[in-house]
Amino acid sequence: MMLPFNAATRNMIETRVAAFTRVDEGPQASGLKRAAVGLVMAEAENAGETSLLLTLRASNLRAHSNQWAPPGGRCDPGETPPEAALRELHEELGLQLTRDDVIGILDDYPTRSGYLITPVVMWAQDSTQLAPNPDEVASVHRIALSEISRPQAFDFVAIPESDRRVIRYSHFGHRIHAPTAALIYQFSELLAGRTTRVAELEQPVFAWK
Repeated sequence: MMLPFNAATRNMIETRVAAFTRVDEGPQASGLKRAAVGLVMAEAENAGETSLLLTLRASNLRAHSNQWAPPGGRCDPGETPPEAALRELHEELGLQLTRDDVIGILDDYPTRSGYLITPVVMWAQDSTQLAPNPDEVASVHRIALSEISRPQAFDFVAIPESDRRVIRYSHFGHRIHAPTAALIYQFSELLAGRTTRVAELEQPVFAWK
């Protein structure tokens, strides 16, 4: 179902996020480094539709290069997840949003590589002038919300290294894995009016370090 990029869609997302009871893994996340990402709603390339901004990380990055991810990164000392997500969004994509553009926060996701990621849902009313930082971002993609809501958008596979299921998101021939796939999946479930936990969904072995 196509969701138009308008006030009614923003209000619907705000209402569902406000009704969502998030799981804060912080007290159980001893030793994990805090990080935040922005699940940023923006106008799709097909003008009039709402999309999610997703980046392909630059190939020269020391960690998780050439992987798909929402804009984001490690929280600086004293930063809240929304503050970190807003800062990282500006540093990576040149998009300056404010606290008023933050809709809410979803569940924390602990990663195999030692991070606790907090997804921050945002609304970018004007995203026409993106300026990706080439040191961090290889490309930026606008994923229509109708795409992440497809019945076959996500699948779950078993691996011998874990008793947890690996989640994958299929995007035009690409397989996007957790943590990104897990965060998008929870958001897509929220759009459908469902509360689905994702912290136990597994990452592929190549993302464990």
